[in-house]
Amino acid sequence: MAGLSEPFTVGDLTVPNRIVMAPMTRTASPGGVPGPDVAEYYARRAAHQVGLIISEGTYVNRPAAGAYDNVPHFYGESALAGWAHVVRRVHEAGGRIIPQLWHTGAARTATEPPADVPSGIGLDGAPLGRAMTQRDIDDAVAAFAEAAATAERLGFDGVEVHGAHGYLIDNFLWGVTNRRTDRYGGEPASRARFGAEVVRAVRAAVSPGFPVFFRLSQWKVGQYEARTAQNPDELAHLLTPLADAGVDVFHGSTRRYWQPEFEGSTLNLAGWMRKLTGRPAVTVGSVGMDQQYGEGDFTSGFTGPSGVTGIDELVARLERDEFDLVAVGRSLLANPDWAALALRGELARAVPYDPSVLQTLA
Repeated sequence: MAGLSEPFTVGDLTVPNRIVMAPMTRTASPGGVPGPDVAEYYARRAAHQVGLIISEGTYVNRPAAGAYDNVPHFYGESALAGWAHVVRRVHEAGGRIIPQLWHTGAARTATEPPADVPSGIGLDGAPLGRAMTQRDIDDAVAAFAEAAATAERLGFDGVEVHGAHGYLIDNFLWGVTNRRTDRYGGEPASRARFGAEVVRAVRAAVSPGFPVFFRLSQWKVGQYEARTAQNPDELAHLLTPLADAGVDVFHGSTRRYWQPEFEGSTLNLAGWMRKLTGRPAVTVGSVGMDQQYGEGDFTSGFTGPSGVTGIDELVARLERDEFDLVAVGRSLLANPDWAALALRGELARAVPYDPSVLQTLA
């Protein structure tokens, strides 16, 4: 697996190989505070040669940012002390880690405070929350920037801005949930304005060499056939403002990495991101999982078992420079040593994913 074992550098960050731990919400931080068990969960993967860890989504300091209980916060003395310990343990284990900064937007169902959304519309097109005012937008941008500065202060190796899956930034990117008539709505480049403002503020809040990743998807939670961009041209108009604002690496979140994103090309979403922007890209989607499994609802992929499959095609695409990094999710939940096995060409020893692993931070 020579391609996987090559180091990768972006800004001041160098990772020893191309394997990334994908961000996966674990709801294992009571009161929003990541405890020692969270630190050891990440450190185990670092000790087994994961090149870069992207943390589970962590809420920025905005009242309506959260939608789910026991998700870690990225603000407050106790939560930040917990994250500082996570960073120490990962670094002691030889790894690198960046936090994923998250505002859940339309995923929020609580009414107090109401959900922050672009147009008072949820993912299903029904009324939800309230349309954000300019002050709301400015405050949300500031919350992301504050979190990024905090990440650098705590010793993280970069940050990822969560702009995917039907959460706040994605709500602005997607025409279904963004029906604004001001400068944040309308054409794709205008719908990307909020995300670009977040990225620009994050970029300004950290050192020049501190890498900024940005995660984007077509699918949304509960809307698996959704398409933010219908074609490469529309995708380019969404990505260009984000790249210009300072994204160093794009993370194309797909359910199955081997599926083409648009007709007429074998490129997946990460491949198109790299082609259109010239920036490095992370691919993700059922890596190491039985490709015949999970053809239905995405969440069923977490509630049912899955077999192990090889990654020869994945590595071939990596070596053709379709993308630069490979994010692994469920396979790393079932096998904390998955990266080491992959790098040694020993994935036949990996155990299949079973949803029972979700019950603990093993």
